[in-house]
Amino acid sequence: MRVLVTGHNGYIGSVLAPALQAAGHDVVGLDTFFFEDCTLGREDPPVPAMRMDIRDVHPTDLLGFDAVVHLAALCNDPLGDLNPGWTDDINHRASVRLGRIARDAGVARFVFASSCSMYGAAGEDVVTEEAPLKPLTAYAVSKVRTEEGLANLADGRFSPVFMRNATAYGLSPRLRADVVLNNLVCWAHTTGRIRIMSDGTPWRPIVHVQDIARAVAAVLVAPRDAIHNQAFNVGANGENYQVLELAEIVQATVPGCTIERAAGAGPDPRSYRVDFRKLARTLPAFTLHWNASRGAKDLHAALLEGGVTLADFQGERYMRLARIKRLLESRRLDDTLRWVDGGRPL
Repeated sequence: MRVLVTGHNGYIGSVLAPALQAAGHDVVGLDTFFFEDCTLGREDPPVPAMRMDIRDVHPTDLLGFDAVVHLAALCNDPLGDLNPGWTDDINHRASVRLGRIARDAGVARFVFASSCSMYGAAGEDVVTEEAPLKPLTAYAVSKVRTEEGLANLADGRFSPVFMRNATAYGLSPRLRADVVLNNLVCWAHTTGRIRIMSDGTPWRPIVHVQDIARAVAAVLVAPRDAIHNQAFNVGANGENYQVLELAEIVQATVPGCTIERAAGAGPDPRSYRVDFRKLARTLPAFTLHWNASRGAKDLHAALLEGGVTLADFQGERYMRLARIKRLLESRRLDDTLRWVDGGRPL
């Protein structure tokens, strides 16, 4: 298939695009390249790409593609809170517009990277794809609205599918240190302390970036009737953890580290346990390869090899909010979050 991957230069995309190439697909990327030089370790050869904001995609840009995998977004709650208007504009409105353009250009399959965060304050209940959606942040709200908008575009020629990913973790050339397990490993590696920002009780399902890539690859070639206009939780039932459990896994991984709670740490209403059996039933040949312990060890080894310091960990290289703030403060991005200078690497 000829596949367009938006956000191919990001945390998940820089793992996904090479995986799809390895599966035999003709892959083209589309990205703003906000994080182009924020790398850790070895990077695969670049895929052919369009340097473009998804808000500026023209219908002719999508001609000839069999599928679109849509990852591009402001990627977490802190970025969503920085300016909720940007989050709605990029994550929701531009995403639905992209779906409409793709449909009109003859793209048959549209794989949307959604999120389990839309379940919000689910508490102790284990939620399926049929559970009520209770988004608590601008980011989660944008995912709900985009799913609704794309679902309304579905027809006999255009087949969207919604991948509700658990919280991603694991090594990537474009590493993020602002996702929970990666964050805990980075704290342990750079300080010898594992800092928990809550009381440790919230539930978080997690999934490795490589398993997300494998799930997307499976959905791309799945029979249309099996996945058409449906949502799938992406993860494994055994990978639902409380934050304190993740901290204990990291403590067993990084020698000599201790667990501490940040000043003022308390309950976090964002707590959800997720049922992932629908994906396993629908695509029985697909299985996850990673778990939290193996992923933590792999990431820790990469941090050691890369000599990552506390300054690196807390700076713009691995923290998405810090990077965007730097680009805004240096006036490289305008007040619509578009490049002023064409986006040349720093």
